[in-house]
Amino acid sequence: MTKTYRGSCLCGRIKFAVSGFSTQVANCYCTMCRKFHGAAYGTLVSAKNLQWLSDSTCLGEYTASNGSIRSFCKCCGSSIGFRTKGETLDNIELAISTFDDDIPVEVDAQIYTNYKANWVKLDHSIPVFEEGRGQVAHREE
Repeated sequence: MTKTYRGSCLCGRIKFAVSGFSTQVANCYCTMCRKFHGAAYGTLVSAKNLQWLSDSTCLGEYTASNGSIRSFCKCCGSSIGFRTKGETLDNIELAISTFDDDIPVEVDAQIYTNYKANWVKLDHSIPVFEEGRGQVAHREE
């Protein structure tokens, strides 16, 4: 029997369930993630077998100039997730903080750190990528 992990927005009008996760989870320090999540970074995870448990009435989208799409709840403002240009809603990377249950993932990278706010201190124990994962990782000292 496969375990199901549920998530929702702040008001509960957007609900979803998944049965598993990608092995890669990163804290993203890019300007868009910081602004979208209202935090020092955004943490997103790709999920397996995403199932939307609510209708899409409150699900809003913002398409950035680079074509990436940010999904959010129009009713409460919660950040729901991110997807690259051309991806369907089924391939969304979900904001890790929207899960209602503890999930079996561990942050394994810090990405786009060239764009971090000056007041942010990186975690020295997690690999740092100045851009995306395709770059050479280094450890912050």
